[in-house]
Amino acid sequence: MTKPILTKQDTHFRLRTCSEYGQASFAGIASLSLALVLLINSFEGAHLVVHSAVFAAFVSYLVFALLQLGTMALIRRDLLQHGEIRRTTRWLGYLLLLSLLTANIFIVTAAFQLIKRKKNAAYILSFYALLTTLFVFAVSALNVFKPYVSNLFVPGMGLILVAGAIQLLALLLISRYADDQILPKWLWVVAVLLLVTALTGNVFALALGILLMSKLKNRDDSSGTKLNEVVDRLSRSSTSMLGLWFIGFLISISLCSYLTFDYGMAIDNNYGAILQSPSLTYPLGTDNFGRCLFSRIVFGARISLFVGILSTLIPVIIGGSLGAISGYYGRSTDNLIMRALDILYAIPGILLAIAIIAAFGASTVNLILALSVGAIPTYARTMRANVMLVSTLEYVQAARAFGAGDFIILLRHIIPNSIAPMIVKSTLTVGGAIISTSSLSYLGLGVEPHIPEWGNILKVGSSYLETHAYTAIYPGLAIIALVLSFNFLGDGLRDALDPKLD
Repeated sequence: MTKPILTKQDTHFRLRTCSEYGQASFAGIASLSLALVLLINSFEGAHLVVHSAVFAAFVSYLVFALLQLGTMALIRRDLLQHGEIRRTTRWLGYLLLLSLLTANIFIVTAAFQLIKRKKNAAYILSFYALLTTLFVFAVSALNVFKPYVSNLFVPGMGLILVAGAIQLLALLLISRYADDQILPKWLWVVAVLLLVTALTGNVFALALGILLMSKLKNRDDSSGTKLNEVVDRLSRSSTSMLGLWFIGFLISISLCSYLTFDYGMAIDNNYGAILQSPSLTYPLGTDNFGRCLFSRIVFGARISLFVGILSTLIPVIIGGSLGAISGYYGRSTDNLIMRALDILYAIPGILLAIAIIAAFGASTVNLILALSVGAIPTYARTMRANVMLVSTLEYVQAARAFGAGDFIILLRHIIPNSIAPMIVKSTLTVGGAIISTSSLSYLGLGVEPHIPEWGNILKVGSSYLETHAYTAIYPGLAIIALVLSFNFLGDGLRDALDPKLD
C-alpha cells in the first residue's frame, strides 16, 4: 500500500499546528546561536588565549543544540510520515532534559513539551514552578564562593530546597491525576503547600495552587476555567512562556535575595577588588568601587520590577476608573474628563517625568509618580472605548431592565468584560516603564545614585566600555531581557485573551 503524497499545503499545516515542532526548532536555533556567542567569547587578546570555562560552555551548548536539531528532524519525519510524534521520539525529551545542567532554558522547556503528549494547564504550571525554583537555587548557590555570605543564607537555601521538593512532588502527582475529572480530596494538602511555596515569589506555584483549589471544589469555577484556557494558549508560544518564566524568575530571586544575598556586597566599597574580571567569586566581575556586579544586578531587579510594575498599575487603576466613568455616563461627564486628560496627554511623558523629578527631587517615590501621571490618559482612552462598546450589549440592557443600579452594572457586568484589553496593554507598556526608569536613573534623575538599580549600574559601567566592557554589558542585557520578556508576554496574552479565538 503506497503512502499518500502530501501537498505543500498539507506539509505546512502539519508542521504549523504541532507546537512541539515549533518549540524544538526555536530551541535548536537559539541554542546554536548562544553556542556561537560563547565560542567568540572563549578567545581573548591578540594571542587568542582560550578561556577553558567559556570554551567548555560552548562545547556543552553545541552538543545539546545539535541534539535538539536532530530531534527536530525526527519530529518533522514523524509528522510527515505518521501524522503524529512517535513514542520513541518523545523519549528523547528525557535525554534533552540533561541540558538543565548547562542552564539551557530553551532546550529544557522544549524537552518538557516533547515528553508528554497530552498537556494541561496544571501540568505546565507545575513544571515552570519547579524550573523557577531550581534556577533560583542555582543562582543563589553561587554565593558560596564569595568571601562571606548572608547570615540567613543557610536557612534560606534550605527553604528553597523544601519548596523545590514540594513542587517536584506536585509535578509527579499532577502528571498522574490531572487528567481525571474528579481529583482526590487529599490534593487539597498539595494545593495549600503550593500556596505556601509561593511565598518565595514563585508566581507559577501561586497560579497552580489556585487552579487546583478551583478544580477540587468540584464546580464550574469560571476563574479556574479561564486560567486553564489562558495557560493552554500561552503554552503554544515558546517566546511567551519564556518571557513569563523570566519575569517569574526575577520576581522569585528578588524576594529570595533577602535571605540568600548579602546587601553589603552590592553597596560596600572594596578597594582591593576594583574592576575585577568575572570569576567564581564575582560571577559578573566588580565595578570601579569593587562592588559585586552580580549582587548589584540581583538587587537592582527589585527596583526595576517594583517601579516598572507599580508605575503601570497606578495609571491602570486611575485611568481605568476615569475611562469607565467617562464611557458609561457620556455627555457632559465624558466631555469634562476627556478634555482634562487631553491637556495632560499633550505633554510628552518623559518631559513631564523630568519636570516632576526636577521640582520634587530624585527619589524612588517621585520616580513612580512621575511615570504614572503621564500614562493615565492612554489607559483612560482604552477603557473608555471598551466600556462604550460593552455598555450597548444585550446583557447590560437586561441588567438595567431588572432595576440594577449604575454602580452594580459597572462593577459586575461592564468592567469585568472590558478589562482584557487593559491587561494586554499594561503588559506591553510595562517594558516602556522599565526603560524610562533606567533612562532617568542613567541621567541622574531617577533612583538615588547609591541604590543598586540597573540604570545606575549602567551609568557607572558606561565609563569603562573600552577597558572593562562587562560593567555595562551585563546590566544592559538585563534591561533588554526584562523588556523583551514583558513584550513577549503581552503578545501572548493578546492572543490568549482574544474572544475571536473562543
